[in-house]
Amino acid sequence: MSEGQHNIDLPRIGLTMGDPLGVGPEIVVKALSDPALRRLARFQIYGLNEAMTYAADTCGIDTFWYRIDAKSERRNQPIAPGVVVIDMDCGDETGRMTPKATRWSGMASKTFVETAISDAMADAGDPRKIDALVTAPICKEAWSLAGFKWPGHTELLTNRTRSKRSAMMFVSPRLKVALATTHIPLMDIRNELTIGRVYDPIDLGNQLCRRLGIERPRIAVTGLNPHAGESGLIGDEDVRIIAPAIEVAREHGIDASGPHPADTVFIKAASNEYDLVVAMYHDQGLIPVKLLGWDKAVNVTVGLPFVRTSPDHGTAFDIAGQGRASESSMKAAIELAIDLTAPAPRDTSHAQGEVDS
Repeated sequence: MSEGQHNIDLPRIGLTMGDPLGVGPEIVVKALSDPALRRLARFQIYGLNEAMTYAADTCGIDTFWYRIDAKSERRNQPIAPGVVVIDMDCGDETGRMTPKATRWSGMASKTFVETAISDAMADAGDPRKIDALVTAPICKEAWSLAGFKWPGHTELLTNRTRSKRSAMMFVSPRLKVALATTHIPLMDIRNELTIGRVYDPIDLGNQLCRRLGIERPRIAVTGLNPHAGESGLIGDEDVRIIAPAIEVAREHGIDASGPHPADTVFIKAASNEYDLVVAMYHDQGLIPVKLLGWDKAVNVTVGLPFVRTSPDHGTAFDIAGQGRASESSMKAAIELAIDLTAPAPRDTSHAQGEVDS
């Protein structure tokens, strides 16, 4: 089947370019340059056509998309199958391609994602509607320079969609990891943890595992402290907060266990003893994920009203614009987004719900 014969019923996947001075444009171009991938969905890229063209030229890739101005009336008409770049006016600094955090690049990347979120939240019959969102990396420093205080995509998405709860979850060939806390300083984690904050990633992670075809996910929950607190001898959070959250999950029919010492549980999960590990903080969960599968790991925001995925790496300013960036994680993020746009199986095994924080 040629690209011109795409089925109009294919899922519509939105991709944000991320920071235009990072590797985002390059990994988007490289990932979508695969004709086999383009046949699986319709794609709408939110970003700068100039940056896309520059990346394609650098990588020796022929243009495979068409451009629509973001302010054009064509935005209000059904988009034909294929790949379209929604070209946005982000000021006159597009010629300054020095890879670094700038106020301009922060403003640009924030504009891309805000527009994409609006389209993802549109009504089903809206021609701008997208079924899933894949985000290329943004630079938090650039957002700060532009005056935005959001610590990352996850928090912005949760706020804009008015989601009552959400969690970061990482899917890779050898490990699946969900986080109880995200982008907060290490010294603040103790004060952020509540029974609800621990329960939510267990519950939401269980739901995503089921969507991925795992009928009864085996979930291991880490402790916060060394040796999972040694029954309260090394901090009381494991006994006071984490253990009760696990018990609530078990009462809801979820196969959760712990708290487990974090220095050994990932070994067991990588050996297929567990389907998901719920970690208490960012680096506790992300170090093993990136160590074992950095080029295939995908970040999924669970709990949103639409599918959102992203690669598990950052803007990589040190190699941006050189044609050296690997598109593997971005390609995996696109493929997972397509898979997750299929209707979710109805979960009737237990009554799931929120737990007060």
